[in-house]
Amino acid sequence: MPSKLSAAALAGAATYCASSALNAFVAPQASQRAQVTRQSVQSQQQGQAAAGPSPAHVGALAMGAVGVAACAAKAGKRAARAKVVRAAVREFTKMPSTVKPGVVTGQALVDLLNHAKENEFAIPGVNIVGTGSINACMEAAKKAGGPIMVTFSRGGGQFIAGKAADNTDDAACIAGSVAGALHVRAVAKLYGVPVILHSDHCQKSWLPWFDGMIRASEEYFEKNGEPLFSSHMLDLSEEPLEENIAICKKYLERMAKVNLLLEMELGVTGGEEDGVDNSNVDSSRLYTQPEEVWQVYEALSSVPNGQFTIAAAFGN
Repeated sequence: MPSKLSAAALAGAATYCASSALNAFVAPQASQRAQVTRQSVQSQQQGQAAAGPSPAHVGALAMGAVGVAACAAKAGKRAARAKVVRAAVREFTKMPSTVKPGVVTGQALVDLLNHAKENEFAIPGVNIVGTGSINACMEAAKKAGGPIMVTFSRGGGQFIAGKAADNTDDAACIAGSVAGALHVRAVAKLYGVPVILHSDHCQKSWLPWFDGMIRASEEYFEKNGEPLFSSHMLDLSEEPLEENIAICKKYLERMAKVNLLLEMELGVTGGEEDGVDNSNVDSSRLYTQPEEVWQVYEALSSVPNGQFTIAAAFGN
């Protein structure tokens, strides 16, 4: 709780601000005022002091008091919200037994996603551009007491490698994404939170980047028994539905062998992201139809050990 001195200082500051705002509101424009000397201003101030506070300053004092009361009320609300957040954090940390601090893959990832669904909370997915933003994500997760999704875009991967790096066949995009993933692998456990290592939208023309990341996970799997990444997103929503499903199924068959989860997309996302501009797309494409979701489910669920999610469009 603030001391009486702090409260008095707060009231004084509020009064001063309110008085300044009120005076600025009722004062004439500079072009309409005659220039006065410093001595006359001082004399005017002395006269005002002898006559007592002006109505404007009395009003400002009242406004200041109201401001202090409002600040106190807001502080009370913030304290109440903080209690709720602290209570939520205590519940938030009760993860499934398979979910441990560090990168989460395979069945543990499925368990975490189901846990989030059952307990009605979302896992933040942040597109990063370097080790600094990666660490910031995990630090935020540590403070909140919950899981985090560190997400690599194709452009973000290239940025990590450096813009001057040779990007023939997406070499820099692959190298930067892999380097970032290895960094997460090295430090994630130190933050004490579950981390999902994910890659974001990959359209058909970017498949070399997608292939490179999967190769890195296959190599990592051979040495460590789990993939480097947790999951990848394949966004072929601009392609015909049948082609979208066929390519996704082909990749899922490969990814299932190393316990990688596939996120596929139906419909399109409005606006612009990572160089893909859908600002002028027909509005009907912003809404995924239930029949399309069922068609995808039937195809992908037939893949042995296949783990997948469907990113449906809901008009965003």
